[in-house]
Amino acid sequence: MKNKSQYSVAVRKPDGEIEVHTSVHEGIAKDHAWAKLPLIRGVVNFIDSLVLGMETLTYSASFYEEEEDQTPGKLETVLLKVFGERAEKVVMGCTVAFSVVMAVAIFMILPYVISGFFRDYIVSNTLLAIVEGGIRLGLFVLYVVLISSMKDIRRVYMYHGAEHKCINCIERGRELNVKNVRNSSRYHSRCGTSFLFIVMIISIVFFIFIRVEAPALRVLYRILLIPVIAGVSYEFIRLAGRSENPLVALLSLPGKGMQKLTTKEPDDDMIEVAIKAVEAVFDWREFQNNEWKGQEERS
Repeated sequence: MKNKSQYSVAVRKPDGEIEVHTSVHEGIAKDHAWAKLPLIRGVVNFIDSLVLGMETLTYSASFYEEEEDQTPGKLETVLLKVFGERAEKVVMGCTVAFSVVMAVAIFMILPYVISGFFRDYIVSNTLLAIVEGGIRLGLFVLYVVLISSMKDIRRVYMYHGAEHKCINCIERGRELNVKNVRNSSRYHSRCGTSFLFIVMIISIVFFIFIRVEAPALRVLYRILLIPVIAGVSYEFIRLAGRSENPLVALLSLPGKGMQKLTTKEPDDDMIEVAIKAVEAVFDWREFQNNEWKGQEERS
């Protein structure tokens, strides 16, 4: 759970005890004003989320690695010799960079290549961009479905559901306990899944306006537009999270539909872990009191 620059990680250890770790994540831009500008903040937050996500998953996995043989492998030994204490951060950076490159290749470049096979049959560039977008959405959904069949990923999705349930419980003014969290929704407008889905949709609109003949330039423009698309998508998710406009709610529905795949109903043990993570960085009682006072003042 993250609240501004502070974050917490709660882990159910093999012995059943819940370990809670809190720290501060300054992010790649720290407190620079430019990082909070519209559009730019979306890109910054996306990169920060990738880095922090990898760090927290590695931290949680370390509790189970302790149960196994900890003899360093050949690659790990070489990295420790070359980078010393910085080896873990170097590996983390390389992992995030590789993940981004693979995501761009699979979800941006591959759909363009596949749509090229239809170029002899589809004259309209607009229609071709829509076909490309449909292929991109199909690949994304297929990817989510395939990894959801993995046992470990399914557990991650259950914890994802516990996270959403906790936030929904708080935002609806209920006391944060297992019973109330259990009865809360596992779908949330500000979910990262919704963000990725909106990225796919907005990319269709942007790519319609790429009108160059050279295939290499078409690919280059798609890559260069990724930060812009991410920025616009982030602003939409922010709007959807606090807007009651029926049109915004309607446009948010497909993203929430994707959450049926990326969130699962958690068990009570998982909910307990999620509650511990929330309470480590967020005073939900104060938040609810302020919201209640604000509603009284508005009425």
